[in-house]
Amino acid sequence: MLDRQVRESVLLRADWPAPPGVVGLSTLRRGLQVGESQPPFDSFNLGDRCGDDPAAVAHNREALGWVAELPAAPRWLRQVHGDRVWRFCRGDARAEIEADAAVTADPGEVLAILTADCLPILLCAEDASEVAGIHAGWRGLAAGIVERGVEAMRAAPERLMAWIGPAAGPQRYEVGAEVREAFTAASSEAEAAFAPTRPGHWLCDLPRLARQRLAAAGVGRVYGGGHCTISDPARFYSHRRDGRSGRMATLVWIQPHD
Repeated sequence: MLDRQVRESVLLRADWPAPPGVVGLSTLRRGLQVGESQPPFDSFNLGDRCGDDPAAVAHNREALGWVAELPAAPRWLRQVHGDRVWRFCRGDARAEIEADAAVTADPGEVLAILTADCLPILLCAEDASEVAGIHAGWRGLAAGIVERGVEAMRAAPERLMAWIGPAAGPQRYEVGAEVREAFTAASSEAEAAFAPTRPGHWLCDLPRLARQRLAAAGVGRVYGGGHCTISDPARFYSHRRDGRSGRMATLVWIQPHD
């Protein structure tokens, strides 16, 4: 019973109709008897480049394994807000790869995306043959990381579905002209994702922009996108809100057969 309570306090399950065998979830900021990170990273920080105590992060990552019942240690990426996608296969070395998206068709390979306002996007094939995790801040989104992620999948886009995890929400994420222009210059449809606030600034609907990009790439089944990191400090880290902040992990994998 305690284990179930711990899991429910630490994990947010992806609300998408994924096929049997595909698991998707995001971690939450705090959890019962799990996290060891101290303020301002309290308590279940999984990011190792945000200034937290490395020993606390190592503990949290180890605890993630049993809390989420992972079949293997996650494949962590060195995320750089670019458009590189890496395919992981069983037996690959455990070296951290510089990329902002990962794909695998091998059961038991756990893909991990770290965020604290950026979009974590999961993809899976409808037959559970393949999964992907994408890190999409506004720079990566504008650079085409979503399109690259879809292209890296062997399944046709119409056979894919997507889930958008916790990210900066459209009522709280204010941006400047350079962000708006990065999207509207490429597509007039993107204008609908920006609402003016003060001169030279707009509220930006990142999930809507992601849905537009996914639709243009041929992915019509898109779920999630309703959790705002900035407005929910009890559950989510937010770099925009707090400055110094931990990171949540969004994970996806194909459950290995017994």
